[in-house]
Amino acid sequence: MSERYSRQVLFPSIGEAGQQKISQKHVLIIGAGALGSGNAETLARAGIGRLTIVDRDYVEASNLQRQQLYTEADAAEKLPKAVAAEKRLRAINSEVSIRSIIGDATPEMLEELIAGVDLILDSTDNFETRMALNDISQKYNIPWIYGACVSSFGMSFSILPGRTPCLNCLLKTVPIQGLTCDTAGIIAPAVQMVIAHQTAEALKILVEDWGAIRTSFVSFDLWRNQYTSMKMTKAKDKGCLSCGDIKTFPYLESENHTKTTVLCGRDTVQIRPPHQQQINLNDLAGQLQRLGYRINGNPYLISAEADEKRIVIFHDGRALIHGTKDLSQAKTIYQRLLG
Repeated sequence: MSERYSRQVLFPSIGEAGQQKISQKHVLIIGAGALGSGNAETLARAGIGRLTIVDRDYVEASNLQRQQLYTEADAAEKLPKAVAAEKRLRAINSEVSIRSIIGDATPEMLEELIAGVDLILDSTDNFETRMALNDISQKYNIPWIYGACVSSFGMSFSILPGRTPCLNCLLKTVPIQGLTCDTAGIIAPAVQMVIAHQTAEALKILVEDWGAIRTSFVSFDLWRNQYTSMKMTKAKDKGCLSCGDIKTFPYLESENHTKTTVLCGRDTVQIRPPHQQQINLNDLAGQLQRLGYRINGNPYLISAEADEKRIVIFHDGRALIHGTKDLSQAKTIYQRLLG
């Protein structure tokens, strides 16, 4: 196997010393969907020492268009993505130590997993988890790389505690879309572009080439041929509760988490977001209708039905997921539709 990483070692910015560092590092990947599967495969092929992958979902046929680790057999068996990813990654590189976890990346789980981690890669699909990642990164001084994509649009930013603004700072200045792949669709090249940005930055961090790390927030729209790179130095906020002078890590606190409750005597889960929001129900109804949901509603709510499940969504973001008592499943459905 001496030739395995030879082309990577020939790259001067990595070399033998950098390859040795990569082989000793531990990366935590949250999410094993489009970004997570691509990030994990790239790092496994690069010779990462350890990978820990967390994902709560299973493989479906609609994933195969862009989630590169999975096969038709995985979708037919509805294998958990964490399990299918580990199986494929072990076949790609048996030298990598891989731990896969089927579950929700809650703050409690992140606290348990963070010891010994050198880098966190964001491959999740919702901002609640991202904000918890942001705070765990700041609390334990571990770099993380934000990444997101939907439609033909993507974005990425490397967050280095103590050096760069954090995601909480950025949300005050960067317009980040709330669309999801389930409502706006996605093309695979947008996924691959974000993966390229994330894994390039990951390699820089893993070989400790701190001067090479991109300090700008990158966004692009491949279909409209747009590419933007924004310097973020001035976005750092001394009053930020996640990374400022007085840190309280608010997104690790329970009051800032989505609340899920099984309604008594009913096959229904109520989901309440941590903060009230105003949803345009007409726009959402149109998006869901295009996805094949049967829509009914009134000025106060919309009801969307598909696959033996009914979802009732209110103006303030609260929702009732009928047809299940599984809190994790209900939360997944909610975040797929509302981000």
